[in-house]
Amino acid sequence: MVDYSANIRDFGMDTISLAGPLEAKLLAVRQAGFSQIMLSARDVVGHPGGLESAMAAVRASGLRVTGFQVLRDFEGLSGHLHDYKIDIAKSMLEMCSALGAKVLLVCSSTSVHASDDPDALARDLRKLAMLAIPRGIKVAYEGLSWGRTINEFPQAWDIVCRADMPNLGLGLDSFHLFATKTPLDDLEMLDADKIFLVQLADFMWTEIKSVEERISTARHFRVFPGEGVHSADLAALVSKLHNLGYRGDYSFEVFNDDYQQIPLPTVAKRGRRSALWLAEGVLRRAVPLPNQLRLRRAKA
Repeated sequence: MVDYSANIRDFGMDTISLAGPLEAKLLAVRQAGFSQIMLSARDVVGHPGGLESAMAAVRASGLRVTGFQVLRDFEGLSGHLHDYKIDIAKSMLEMCSALGAKVLLVCSSTSVHASDDPDALARDLRKLAMLAIPRGIKVAYEGLSWGRTINEFPQAWDIVCRADMPNLGLGLDSFHLFATKTPLDDLEMLDADKIFLVQLADFMWTEIKSVEERISTARHFRVFPGEGVHSADLAALVSKLHNLGYRGDYSFEVFNDDYQQIPLPTVAKRGRRSALWLAEGVLRRAVPLPNQLRLRRAKA
């Protein structure tokens, strides 16, 4: 029997994509052949045994931790709001370190109370990066497609460059990139070494017509790469990143209400199928495809 596990070593699952307790999620991901996991803070702090039990479960799984998410609405605040978010960030960094995660994901702010001054945003992210340095953690800043000021990755890249910290880089999410129709050619402005994380998902419609629909789709009806209508775009994105020199992790962040109602192994296998498609059909790894994907390619 062919071992396909080495074929998907660059791809991982996000605990957000799965239903159930943390141990069951970790087991399903491991049994599907993945070697890494992106941890959601909710899955960790919501563990009935507490943080220590959650940490023990992650260690026992044998999965490498891709990163930890997510710090929201952090940058651009002032006064007591800024102080509050600094305390939250310190707690997130503590958990990130305790779990063995080397990357903390930060989404661009949606708060109406946040400044739109790019220098102020950069200053706050610089402070966050400085807090992360002693723990050996990288900060991946992601442009949320409904962010108040920063909603596309070129804008996020500008803030990262302004902050100019060695452990501050970008987090890219294919959903947000496709939702805003940001040209893939804009990726060429990036330094591949400053891309710290890439999250992948697809969705079922070609166009999102409002911010409300964008948020609803993002939170309830993403699908795995290859299952939606943006397969060609996803293939182009991954190929573009590879050609730019990106050799980091890809994680499947698939918020889907339907997947929360079907067995964990079934969902994890869908993720495995996507990883094999990307690894074999897009990145051209050496191991042959399973029959299902080979037939799919022939039909295409």
